[in-house]
This record gives sequence, structure tokens and C-alpha cells, in this order.
Amino acid sequence: MRGIIIVSLLILQSLVVSSSQTEPDFNFFYWVNYWPGAICDSQKGCCPPTKGNTASDFIIHGLWPQFNNGTWPAFCDQTNLFDISKISDLVCQMEKKWTEWGVWACPSNETNLWEHEWNKHGTCVQSIFDQHSYFRTNLKFKHKVHLLNILIQKGIKPNDGFYSLDEIKNAIKCAIGFAPGIECNEDVKGNKQLFQIYICLDNYAKEFVECPYVPDKSCASKIKFPSLPERDSLNESLSVMSSVSTT
Repeated sequence: MRGIIIVSLLILQSLVVSSSQTEPDFNFFYWVNYWPGAICDSQKGCCPPTKGNTASDFIIHGLWPQFNNGTWPAFCDQTNLFDISKISDLVCQMEKKWTEWGVWACPSNETNLWEHEWNKHGTCVQSIFDQHSYFRTNLKFKHKVHLLNILIQKGIKPNDGFYSLDEIKNAIKCAIGFAPGIECNEDVKGNKQLFQIYICLDNYAKEFVECPYVPDKSCASKIKFPSLPERDSLNESLSVMSSVSTT
């Protein structure tokens, strides 16, 4: 009888071990969102999305595994590439919160951001995510963290005004408990402006954590928070840019 009990316990233990989640071989995640106004206000200009929500908001760029030494894995598995049928129930949400990067770049291109993000980053995190859970996790944090509202509540508005880098970081830190990283680009006049916000998550993408390092070197001590032009003004800008590019 005792032998049967011991064997049963060993079988149960093996089942628990086999069903446990594999420890990730990377250290943390960047969850990155971009401000489309910083694309519109750059030398390249932008094109508004033709579908989904075009209201002013930060838009998901992606969820990126990182190592503490400043490097990251990429394109880890070419046998499990992006398949939109696996996230068909998420597409409507993603069109609103994760607009394809290509539609913002001018001239518009056919870059598929969702495909790129899974093939480059998602294939490296399959110890904890399949395709559906990878994209669902991005959307979960998007519903949880309203970056634009966080900044506006602290008086930081997308009105082409200039705000201190620390002011922006502290506003987000007050909301989530940890300071983000800020990436800047330049407007047509060479002013540094808010482009992307990096929020760090643990290596299971469950909790916010302190960033081991952040990409703040691209910013000045005060940066511009560019407005997002209306569709009509975007079309006018495109016409101007087109005429300039042909001269």
C-alpha cells in the first residue's frame, strides 16, 4: 500500500513539474508605445490611418524581451511566423490600439507591424506566450495604462508645448510606480520631441518593474509634446511635401 502511495506522489510531482512554465531566458520586457504626432511633425511627415480609431492617443509599438546587458534576442523561430487567423478575435481592438506603423509613414508603405513584432520579438518569448497571448497581453496593458490621460492630468498636453523630461517621467512614475524611458526624435526645426515611451515589465510580462536601463539619451532636458494634426491639415501637408520633393 505504501509503495502505491509513493508511486502516486511521484507521478503527481512529475505532472506538476511538466506543466510548470519554463523560466524565460531573458531578463525583462520593454512595452513600447509611440506618439503618432511625432511622426507627423518630423521630416518624413505622416499619413492618417484609413481604418480604426484615429483619435489622438499613444499607439502600441510592441512588447520586446531584453537582457540586462543591453542586448536582446530577435527572430528566434522562423517555423512559427505570424498568422493573423490566430488572433482573429483581437483584430478589431488592435486596429484601434495598435495601428499599423506603415499607415503613419509617408509615403505610405505596406509594412505590417503586427507581423514584424511577432516574427522579431514574439518568436523569442514562446516559453511564456503563444501568438494570441502575446498580442492579448499588449492589449491588456493598453487598457490598464492610459498614457495620454496620465500626462494630461499633470498638465502635460500635446499642444506643441515644451515640458521637462523629468516632468514627463515623474507623471508616469506617479501612476504606475516606476519611471519609464523616453525616446525622442526631431521636428522639422530640429526640436527634440516626445516620440516613444518605454515601460518595463518583469520577464513574465505581469508586473511593472524598474528599468535596468532606458533610452533617454536621444532627448534634451526639455522636449516638445507635438500636437496631432487633423486629417485635413495632414492632407494639406502631404500636398506641400509632394510638391517640395519633386523640386
